[in-house]
Amino acid sequence: MKYRQLGKNGPRVSAISMGRGSQSIKLDDGPMVQSFNTTIRRAFDLGINFFDSSDAYWGTRHEVLLGRAVKSFRDKVMVSSKFGNIDLPDGKKATNGRPEYVQQCCEASLKRMDVDVIDVFYLHRVDPAVPIEETVGAMARLIEQGKVRWIGVCEAGPDTLRRAHRAHPVAALQTEYSLWYREVERDIIPVCRELGIGYVAYAPLGRGLLTGRIKTVDDLAPGDRRRRHPRFQPENLARNVKLVEELEAMARGQGVTAAQLALAWLLAQGEDIVPIPGTHHVKNLELNAAAADIRLSPEKVARLGEIFAIGAGAGKRYGDNVLKGVGI
Repeated sequence: MKYRQLGKNGPRVSAISMGRGSQSIKLDDGPMVQSFNTTIRRAFDLGINFFDSSDAYWGTRHEVLLGRAVKSFRDKVMVSSKFGNIDLPDGKKATNGRPEYVQQCCEASLKRMDVDVIDVFYLHRVDPAVPIEETVGAMARLIEQGKVRWIGVCEAGPDTLRRAHRAHPVAALQTEYSLWYREVERDIIPVCRELGIGYVAYAPLGRGLLTGRIKTVDDLAPGDRRRRHPRFQPENLARNVKLVEELEAMARGQGVTAAQLALAWLLAQGEDIVPIPGTHHVKNLELNAAAADIRLSPEKVARLGEIFAIGAGAGKRYGDNVLKGVGI
């Protein structure tokens, strides 16, 4: 595994790190929990040293499972978590960046993961009702208390990111980035590079779209939340699949999978980009990790950029109710 610097003053992390995976797991589901543990252990054996979580994932269960899975090698890896992205009882989204809530969430995450310190603690969504300086100030106090090592923010717009970084150095911004979604190249990534902030790319495989395995809506399980996602609506999906077919053709020519090619392209965008694909399957994990060793010619990088030009994909990356909380 190769490693990259996460921000100007952040930690060294594996070039391919690990997100949560889309399939929710219940704590009493023995086979799925075992699969989760096995995959995390295999990731560690492959050199992956950075694992992402949030108190919003699976009703806090992801934090619990991740903490248990890394317990035997906790001192050799880094874990991140997030706070401030809330699901209300009526299904609507909300945010909370109040300083007292920052402290409360950190304490709860430490307990759930059974760790003494969170390596990277992110504000999951910016709270428009709270000045970002107040939220980041509370996060900085967590560093002073020894409960957090570095701080990050998610889905912040350029101005908010600058203000946050002035309040306290931000190690990483986490936002979606993939061949399918490249709009961040316009104004977000340039600000990160100006400020020396690392970029953690979630959904680097387009929520599975760039694997080539999803051709129709019927390829998604009946309860799969992606069935409600704009890019997987039948008309949008048909257009997106045509793009992915070109990716698959190029991957065959390179002797790799479509997913590996998509990850290799992302890594080629800069040493400050750290993708965090998520999976519960060892085979997929191994393929993802191997993408760190794929070298693409400048011509292939450029060709992929032409195929997946900004705006080429169909469908928004979230529904309108969720998009209200991003890019603030």
